[in-house]
Amino acid sequence: MYRRPRLPRSSFHLSQRLVVPIMCVSVTFIAIVDGAITTVALPSIARQFQLTTAALDGVVVVYPVCLAMAIPASAWLVERCGAKRVLLTALVAFLGSSLLCGAAADLTQLVAFRAVQGLSAGVLFPASAALLFATFDAGEQVRISRYMIVPQQIAPAAAPILGGLLVDNLSWRWVFYVNLPVGLPAVLFGVLFLARHQGHRAGRFDLTGLLLSAAALGSLMFGICEGPNRGWSSTAVLTGLVLGAALLAAAVAFELRTTQPLLKLRLFADRLFRDTNLINLVGLVPILGAMYLGPLFLQQAQGRSALESGTSTFPEAFGVLLTVQVAGILYTRVGPRIIVGCGLAGVSGVLLLFATCDQDTSLWTFRVYMFLLGIAMGGVFMPTTVASLATIARKDLAQASMLNTVVRQTGGALAPAVVTTALVLSTPAAAAANPPVAAYQHAYLVLAVIAAVTAAFAFTLPDAAARTAAGGGTKTLRRSSARPRSRQESVR
Repeated sequence: MYRRPRLPRSSFHLSQRLVVPIMCVSVTFIAIVDGAITTVALPSIARQFQLTTAALDGVVVVYPVCLAMAIPASAWLVERCGAKRVLLTALVAFLGSSLLCGAAADLTQLVAFRAVQGLSAGVLFPASAALLFATFDAGEQVRISRYMIVPQQIAPAAAPILGGLLVDNLSWRWVFYVNLPVGLPAVLFGVLFLARHQGHRAGRFDLTGLLLSAAALGSLMFGICEGPNRGWSSTAVLTGLVLGAALLAAAVAFELRTTQPLLKLRLFADRLFRDTNLINLVGLVPILGAMYLGPLFLQQAQGRSALESGTSTFPEAFGVLLTVQVAGILYTRVGPRIIVGCGLAGVSGVLLLFATCDQDTSLWTFRVYMFLLGIAMGGVFMPTTVASLATIARKDLAQASMLNTVVRQTGGALAPAVVTTALVLSTPAAAAANPPVAAYQHAYLVLAVIAAVTAAFAFTLPDAAARTAAGGGTKTLRRSSARPRSRQESVR
């Protein structure tokens, strides 16, 4: 019978099965809040530097662009230097750049330090994910995800409210300083309790692959993020998209031919890994698109305040938390295919309800719809993430986690782009600044169609291997494909 290797302990003898989730929760919470809170402070920053809000576009865009550029190197760094060193170094860099962002004297400094934040976050996400999935087997991942989802849902829902309070009562600089009270204890905790792990010989560093993939992802992310603002036909956006697509094609061709690729794209030959990532890429568009569209509808179409908007979108988090607990119980019984398919079908149905909202729709009706949306969303996040790694060899977990992050970040960038484009196409040119209610309804219908198509695809997911792995049996595919050679490798 297979016996799981005992995980190494820190010098304080605290179990890594407790330490690793705490670190991952802290890192995820900080990075998500930072990504969502900055937009709240833009008007105040504009007044401080005597600029228009539109001129601060670089502060927002530089973060996802640099994040995407840093992701490709994260897996190699984890393999070469060890998870603890990479995670803590990236977290210190993130906190340091947050401090510098808050102290920035002008827009140039703010954009530069924001870029460092993005680069650090690009390493944080894959490193923490690889650490988590290397510490727990598939069955344990299902159970722990029921608790890990809490900060992931609370963070984006609470960020706008927290940002508004900080800006109104203190200063815009505190939307960056607020990272320190959470991040510094996390660094200290990691130094004391996270087990020390040495990296191993990760092979030749694929510099060509890094340059091609980083440039491709950065260009594509710029084009996707700027398309709704500058227009899809603008020179800058078209250049970014075309150049990014060409570089991406070159990166794929090069990585598939090289013997030691930075990006192990051959992992997509695994159908379960490929299909779950495709579901994440397309399925995130209607999910995150609805989260992006809701505040716009409430504030622009109905004229609600930012506080009313924040408190009306927040019920989504409670719906997600409720469903995740049920999905965790059902995962090994019915498998991710049924859960994810039903979840996306539910998302499509709720989006059709949102499409009936108009200027007279009450806040409580909208809140009920957001709660129902959260219930449906809860059946998508955890099952796809856990299932995507069910058949991946332990030695490839860092690479697989990194590729998952690339897919999720791309889906997250596509969501507002799709929403904004749908609004623009449904709005008369004379009313471009204030889209009518019908434009928001049309955007919800577009998202509902995307969710329905993705749901149909999700019902074809081959999830037998995922159910076997989550069952904790001795013949799970991931265990049999590559047993760790040492205790250190088990959590690297």
